[in-house]
Amino acid sequence: MSAGQVWECADGANRETAVGGAVAAMRRGGLVILPTENSYVVATDAFSLRGTALLRRAKMVPESTPLGLLVASPVVVSGVAARVPRVAKKLMEAFWPGLLTVLLRPQPTLAWDHPKRAPLAVRMPLHPFTLAVCARLGPIAASTATIAGGDAPRTIEEALEALGDDVSGACDVGALGERSWSAQEDPELSSTIVDARFTEVSIAREGAVAAERVQEVLRRLEQGTGDTVATVEQAPSDPVAQAPPSPASDQE
Repeated sequence: MSAGQVWECADGANRETAVGGAVAAMRRGGLVILPTENSYVVATDAFSLRGTALLRRAKMVPESTPLGLLVASPVVVSGVAARVPRVAKKLMEAFWPGLLTVLLRPQPTLAWDHPKRAPLAVRMPLHPFTLAVCARLGPIAASTATIAGGDAPRTIEEALEALGDDVSGACDVGALGERSWSAQEDPELSSTIVDARFTEVSIAREGAVAAERVQEVLRRLEQGTGDTVATVEQAPSDPVAQAPPSPASDQE
């Protein structure tokens, strides 16, 4: 139940102190509990080998498990993905920040421990505190702040109960998931996952953003261009095509 430090910022107070403390802890390779729209996540610097190793150990998942990324802007995605097809950019324009995760092919030249040939699961969260952390630190690796398979923690107490012994700090903004951030999103659901790595874009997991809304964006794009806009062909023998969405993302 313990954590290195808990920053109380439910009313917006202490935000700058908490953001600075969280960023400093993650730069050192530590884990920090952060809020998203509907649950708390445990996060670290995506490029800290120590941090991502600690995150996987805390979650009790193997090294081969890819970790989801949270970013502060769609612009950042081009730095971590091998290619960002136009369809992915349109989906980001339509639903970011928000509960839509996009699967892309990772940039192979980066110095990080993203598993080879695994999909890159990236999302821009809507919560202002975590957006501020991402803006200052850069991409963060994040996963629901509970042991793999557990319920998404809605309160800081639940998150600390699960992972408090593993984290350097935590930001308490109060209970999460009690209100909708958008009239079109269900706060009780995890993010919708869209696979944009191949010619035919698909919904890998239905969630808070209704499938009909995603399909409407895709239809408008096809009608406007006459093609499916993605240019990477999917080969049946390509193991990346069979890779599942990031399991360490859990509910996120």
